[in-house]
Amino acid sequence: MITGKNYIGNRLSAKGEITYKTFNPQLNTENDIPFMEATPGEIEEAITLATAAATEFGALTGNRKAEFLNAIADGILALGDKLIKTYCSETGLPEGRAMGERGRTIGQLRAFAKLVEEGSWVEASIDTAIPDRTPIPKPDLRKMLIPLGPVVVFGASNFPLAYSTAGGDTAAAFAAGCPVIVKSHPMHAGTGELVASAIVNAAKQTNMPIGVFSNLNSSGIEVGTALVQHPGVKAVGFTGSIGGGRALFNLAAQREEPIPVFAEMGSVNPVVLLPEAVLKRGEALAKTYAGSITLGTGQFCTNPGLLLGIKSGELTAFIKKLSDEIIKIEPSCMLHPNIIGAYESKKEKALSQSGITVKAELEKSVQVNYARQTVTTVEGNTFLQNKTLHQEIFGPYSIVVQCEDVNQLEEIIKNLEGQLTGTLIAEEQELTANPNIVSALQNRVGRLIYNGVPTGVEVCPSMQHGGPYPASTDSRFTAVGVHSIKRWVRPISYQDWPNDQLPDELKNENPLGILRLVNNEQTKSAL
Repeated sequence: MITGKNYIGNRLSAKGEITYKTFNPQLNTENDIPFMEATPGEIEEAITLATAAATEFGALTGNRKAEFLNAIADGILALGDKLIKTYCSETGLPEGRAMGERGRTIGQLRAFAKLVEEGSWVEASIDTAIPDRTPIPKPDLRKMLIPLGPVVVFGASNFPLAYSTAGGDTAAAFAAGCPVIVKSHPMHAGTGELVASAIVNAAKQTNMPIGVFSNLNSSGIEVGTALVQHPGVKAVGFTGSIGGGRALFNLAAQREEPIPVFAEMGSVNPVVLLPEAVLKRGEALAKTYAGSITLGTGQFCTNPGLLLGIKSGELTAFIKKLSDEIIKIEPSCMLHPNIIGAYESKKEKALSQSGITVKAELEKSVQVNYARQTVTTVEGNTFLQNKTLHQEIFGPYSIVVQCEDVNQLEEIIKNLEGQLTGTLIAEEQELTANPNIVSALQNRVGRLIYNGVPTGVEVCPSMQHGGPYPASTDSRFTAVGVHSIKRWVRPISYQDWPNDQLPDELKNENPLGILRLVNNEQTKSAL
């Protein structure tokens, strides 16, 4: 049942007077249930509970945290069709997408459960004492990762499950031992409340401390601003626009005690098309990329919004084929009127720039909130001189830049902002022949793709989902996969500490049986 209330710890609360509703973009009408915005008092209570819970939750064994994470996964599954129908009514996305995203969310939770159950993720390191070392004795030093404390997670508009209430940020923070306060995304507040209920029930079933989780509603920026500025909050996770992420980053940096903001933001995901590959596979590539550009109505952070090639008859043919193929694809619904409004506004701004040529734009009438896919092209020199053309247009839009030669191609790559992904479409010998292109692309992105498409982010330990700013606020970390747990922890060293007072991860006998670095050797053996 969706109540429209906030979860403050394990209790529903609705003390405010400001309400809002979610929107069904397929029906172009508001949904029925009003949601109550969290008040300053409710924010304070949620943070107070999270702070009180942090010590107990952070000290729990990996097995206990795994039990909690698995119970959340079970609870989300138990929501059944109600969750899927709510998801679809708030996003305009099809049931298949909802079910796939639910599966991904559950998979992430279970992956973190396995990680903490095994326990080696804490990176325990031990350097034993050498008391008779000269001229200075060596102390006993032991180091491991510990949780930061209460984390605020902002739900993402385009992934109501996998990047929101119980998504990757929340799962990783729970695994690290951090209480989580979710600032629910207003576009899918009903989906968020259902998932929040699963988390709260899981916390009760597994006897987690009250305050390990809260879910706060808000349609504006006030609740998020208050959360980030509160001294009880120790880190922030965000997936969304550059403007939103940067605003949170600035707020966190201006605090008396600055805190990290791990924001995954804008990316146009450049695709480099080298000549031999275009010559041999141009027609197939055009069809593949027409599908990638329009997948999910282009509402992915990995949408290929920028294609870079070298002028040739083959590139001209590729552009023609891409244009022909993309208008064959049936348009689909965007997430919200505000989302399509931003898409049309940014697209209009791009199309008004000097030197832009529209090669394909759907001309037939479409339903309200449905996006018209568009392909444009521009000369390399014009692109270099106009930074407006470098910006992300969130939706089914892509620009093809026609470079004069390989030197200009390299210059353009070097002048791009940081990106989540960079794709190289090439024959193998072209990789060998163009090391400068590969190097330039590597220095601008978090993930290098060879002869593929950027859409689709595999959830596994080797996935890097992040990149140089503004793709993310800290390119050293990933927002996807179990290694994303490292965002919510910090290292601590114990010097000459009594063995029986050390955490189990650092004790001589290694009671947890985890892999540790002992005197520069990886081992599970006791000392």
